[in-house]
Amino acid sequence: MAENTTYLDFVRTFTSFLTVAIHTILYERNIYPSTSFLSARKYNFSVRQSRHPRVCQWITDAVSAVETELLKGAAEKIAVVIYDPQDKPLERFMFDVSHFPVVPASEHLTPLERRDDKGEKVTVLPMIDLEEQMRATMARLSDCGSVLRPVPEGCTFTVVVELKEESEPPIGHPQAWIPVQPGLQKTIRKDDNDRPIDMGAELGGNKVTPLRSVSAGDMMFEMWIEEGKTKFEEQPASSLGSE
Repeated sequence: MAENTTYLDFVRTFTSFLTVAIHTILYERNIYPSTSFLSARKYNFSVRQSRHPRVCQWITDAVSAVETELLKGAAEKIAVVIYDPQDKPLERFMFDVSHFPVVPASEHLTPLERRDDKGEKVTVLPMIDLEEQMRATMARLSDCGSVLRPVPEGCTFTVVVELKEESEPPIGHPQAWIPVQPGLQKTIRKDDNDRPIDMGAELGGNKVTPLRSVSAGDMMFEMWIEEGKTKFEEQPASSLGSE
């Protein structure tokens, strides 16, 4: 695939990683019982995968919807959001994909080509380098349970796509996406010149934990974790884990 990588291959390489990351997040944050996960391997690294059919199907459908937005070049960031039992956001696991190339739909199956500063052809997706970096990223993500403040029982999750400013909202039937709560929207309102003047109060969180940047050929994205203010308000100091 490295020599004849198409944009569809490119996007699916990322969405495969995203799928593994979502399963890992659910396991590490105890969203479902640990006994409902089985051991697996990806990127030559030990990972966890939910074995509940409905959970797996939900993740598959969500990632498929993300793939659609990536292929349109509309996605800027993807977030896996953890909510408390009252549906208040506690954590956001962020994937910044704003540096992904934008390729017209008519070229999605055309092999991508990239040249360096000397005009020499280079690999778009150097798979050995990419898998090494993704393995290192999964190692960091798999350790998040020991570095983050705990979340209460009964939490839920969802997947959110932040669109680029110029992108149209994904409207269709059946509707795969619904608007996120105002506190997590990039722009709440704009001024007379169409400039954003209000941002969601929950964006950015009270604490940000960097995970890793992946940069292998044209595959470039960053990951970090945001812990929201609600999480700190709900937990007294005596119950907090070590920083």
